[in-house]
Amino acid sequence: MTNREEAEIQVSELDLLSSMFPYEEEFSVTDQLAVAELKHFVENESAEMPSSKIQFILNVKPEDSNASMVNFSMVCALPFKYPSVLPEITVRSPLLSRSQQAQLNSDLKTYLMQNFSGEPCVLSAREWVKDQAAAYIDRELSPSSVTTSNAVRSEDVVFTRLWIYSHHIYNKQKRKNIIEWSKELSLSGFCMPGKPGVVCVEGLQSSCEEFWSRIRRLTWKRILIRHREDISLEGGCLAEIQKQRKFSTLEEKCFDAHGARGNHMDLGQLYQFLEEKGCADIFQMYFGVEGH
Repeated sequence: MTNREEAEIQVSELDLLSSMFPYEEEFSVTDQLAVAELKHFVENESAEMPSSKIQFILNVKPEDSNASMVNFSMVCALPFKYPSVLPEITVRSPLLSRSQQAQLNSDLKTYLMQNFSGEPCVLSAREWVKDQAAAYIDRELSPSSVTTSNAVRSEDVVFTRLWIYSHHIYNKQKRKNIIEWSKELSLSGFCMPGKPGVVCVEGLQSSCEEFWSRIRRLTWKRILIRHREDISLEGGCLAEIQKQRKFSTLEEKCFDAHGARGNHMDLGQLYQFLEEKGCADIFQMYFGVEGH
C-alpha cells in the first residue's frame, strides 16, 4: 500500500467518525492542522508527506447499565503507515486504577493485533471498549478491589514537576496544545517557545504523565524530559498540592526574542525568571552553565 493510499484511508475514516459522532463530547480532533496537511497530501500529487500524525479523542459510554455514568476516553493517534500498522490507542477512565487501565489497554492491543491487519480498525476498537469496559469497572467495584485501590491511592498521591527540553518550539498549534492541555489537566508552569524550547509543568503525577504522553506523540526534531521532581504528599489534599506549586497557572513566556527569525530568547532573563520562582538550579541542567 502506498503512502497516499494509506492517507486516503485515514481521511475516509476521519470523515466516517465525524459523521457518526458529530458532537465534540463524542469525537474531537486535537490537531486540525494535521488533518489539513493530510487532506492536502491526498489531493495534491506533488505534496510532501504530512509532518504530524492525526490525533483525536473518542469518548465511549460502556454498554453495562450499571456503568452508565462512566465515560471512557480513547486517545488515538494514527501513525503515517496506518492502516498498514495498528493505531496508537490509550483508553482512560477515572474509575480505573493504573494496573486495571494497563490491563485494559494491553487486552485491546492484543485484540487488534489478532483481528486486524492492514484494515481500518478504530471503530472496531471503539466497539470493543464499549462492550468490554464493564468487566474492568466490575473489577474496580468489587469490595476487596475498592479497599485495596483506595488504600493505594491515599499513599500514592504524588506531586510532579517535569522540565521538558525541545530543540525548538515554533508551531502555533503545538503552542496552543501546550496551553490547552495544561489547563484541561490542572497543571501550572510555563512554556518558552523559540530555539531551544522549554516547558515546565507541575501538578498531580498522573496529570503530568498524561501531558507528557500527549506532547511526545507530536512530531518533534528532539524532545525529552531534562529533569523530573516527584514529591509524595500525605493525604494528598488540595491545599497540600497547591502549597507545592511554584507557578499559579501555565503561561507562555517570551524573553526579548531576537535573532534572524526572532526565535532566540534572552537566556539571562529566563535565568532571572527561574530565580524568582526558586528554580535557578534548573538553568544549569538545561544549558550546562551557571546563570547570572
